[in-house]
Amino acid sequence: MEKFLENLREAEKKIRIADHMIYVTFPLIKDKRILLVLISELKKAIANCINAILQYDYLYQRISLYEDTKINFETFKNKSSKRFDITNQEIALIIKLFELEQNHKKSSMEFTRDNKIVILSEDMRQRIITLEEIKQFLQLSKDILKNTKSKIANI
Repeated sequence: MEKFLENLREAEKKIRIADHMIYVTFPLIKDKRILLVLISELKKAIANCINAILQYDYLYQRISLYEDTKINFETFKNKSSKRFDITNQEIALIIKLFELEQNHKKSSMEFTRDNKIVILSEDMRQRIITLEEIKQFLQLSKDILKNTKSKIANI
């Protein structure tokens, strides 16, 4: 039972750090590389929330868990997310964040241009990230954490 609570605590910690970095550290330092770190931290926070939800549902024998994270994400998307009031739009944003973080990891080059970060993929396709987009991911992570905590506390 404690594993899902541990994931929630970790997600809450990462969200607090990301919030501070976006609204305090970044405006002070203005280093665009902070935005890349934020993408990674917010992805981890949302992944922790998803893991907590899956572990909670598994504990009450509502779902089965597998070694393959893609199968577990599909289980989350199709079964668990509805029980925790996570909308299809939020799931689409989660997928977008996960893909963005994956692109960042595989990227051969990243640079800043006009207060935006440009990530170049191996085939030289550009992916542009703005501060507003990262703030949207932060709000998404806060909403998912809030929904998760309220549902686990009420059940």
